[in-house]
Amino acid sequence: MARRCFVCDKGPQAANHVSHANNRVKRWLYPNVHKTRFTMANHPHTVINDKVCTKCVKAKKVVKVF
Repeated sequence: MARRCFVCDKGPQAANHVSHANNRVKRWLYPNVHKTRFTMANHPHTVINDKVCTKCVKAKKVVKVF
């Protein structure tokens, strides 16, 4: 379950690193996930402790709990 968003299920993507000589080498693009305590926007009384991407936090899909 590492490097995967709990809300939108966003995970690592495979891509190519392309040099100036057009050499291609495989690389990974990881989403910006952080381990946070939060509640879902539609279930405000359930506190969850898991990894969420910053795009879901900015879109107000989750609400941080301190």
